[in-house]
Amino acid sequence: MRRSLKDYLVISVKGLAMGAADVVPGVSGGTIAFISGIYEELIETINKLELAFFSVWKKEGFLASWKAYNLSFLSVLFLGIAISILSLSKVIKWLLHNEPLLLWAFFFGLVIASIIYIGKQITQWKPKVYISILVAAIISYFITIVEPIASPDSNLYLMFCGFIAIIAMILPGVSGAFILLILGAYQTFIGILNQLREGLFSMDFDLLGQAMIKLLFIGIGAITGLKLFSKILNWMFKNHKNMTLAILTGFMIGSLNKIWPWKKTLTWRTNSEGLEVPFIEKSISPAQFEGDPNIIWVLLLAASGFLLIFILERLAVKKAN
Repeated sequence: MRRSLKDYLVISVKGLAMGAADVVPGVSGGTIAFISGIYEELIETINKLELAFFSVWKKEGFLASWKAYNLSFLSVLFLGIAISILSLSKVIKWLLHNEPLLLWAFFFGLVIASIIYIGKQITQWKPKVYISILVAAIISYFITIVEPIASPDSNLYLMFCGFIAIIAMILPGVSGAFILLILGAYQTFIGILNQLREGLFSMDFDLLGQAMIKLLFIGIGAITGLKLFSKILNWMFKNHKNMTLAILTGFMIGSLNKIWPWKKTLTWRTNSEGLEVPFIEKSISPAQFEGDPNIIWVLLLAASGFLLIFILERLAVKKAN
C-alpha cells in the first residue's frame, strides 16, 4: 500500500490518540485503533512480523524488507503512541485528579459510540453472537470491580505485567492501564516513565539507566504478548469475524462500569507524585454523588465524545466511497 506523507501524519495522530487512551485506567488504545480504521491492519502487520525479515533483507535489501513487512506504518504508529504516553501522561493524570467527571464523561460518550460502531459491523445476529456479547460483557464488568493487588518490585513481575497489559491495550474495551492498576503496577509504570523523562531532560545517566533496565523487562513481556495475541486475533478476524466483533462489543459494554462518570471512592492510594488518588471506586447515580454532579457539563462532554466517533465514522465512509 502506497502512502503519502499526509497519510503517515494521520497515522501518527491516531498513535497519539491511542497513547493518550492507554494512559487512562478504563480506556483502551485498541478501541481508538478500531474506530480510526487501523485495527485489522495493525493486528495483521504485527502477526506477519517475524525473523524472516532478516532473510528478505539479506536477499533483496533493507528497503524491500521494510516495505514487505509494512514497517513504515508500524513505526509511525508506535512513535505516536510513545510520544503521547511520555508527553500526555502528566496531562491525563492532572485531569484525572482535577476534572475526573469531565474526563470520564468524554470517554463514556466515546465508548458508547464505539459500541454502536463495532456492533453495526456484525452481519449475522445468531444466538452464539448474543451469547458471546453477554459472556464478554460479564467478564469485562468483573475485571472492572476486581480489587487491585500490591505494587510489584521485581523485574520479572514487571515483565509479566508488560505481557498482560499489552494484550489489554490492543483489545478494544479492555484497558491496559486498568489491568496494570489491578496488578498493582500502574503506579510503578508511571513512575518509570517519569524517571525516564527526568533522566532524559537532566542528562542523569544513572537515573536513565535504571529506567531503561526496567523498560527492557517490560518491553520483553510486551513484545512476547503482542506477538502471541496478534496471531490469535488475526486468525479470529479472518475465520470468525462476527464472533470476534461480538466479543469486542461485549468487552466494551462491560467496561462502561469503569468509566461511568459519577463514582464513590471507597479507598485511596498515593501516586508516583505523592498525591492521594482514588484506588477502589464504585459507580453511583448523580443524586448520590458528593459535591456538584455537573450534570450539564457531563452530558455535554459525553455528547462531544459520542460526536467525535460519529464524525470519524462519517469521514471514514466518505473516504472509502
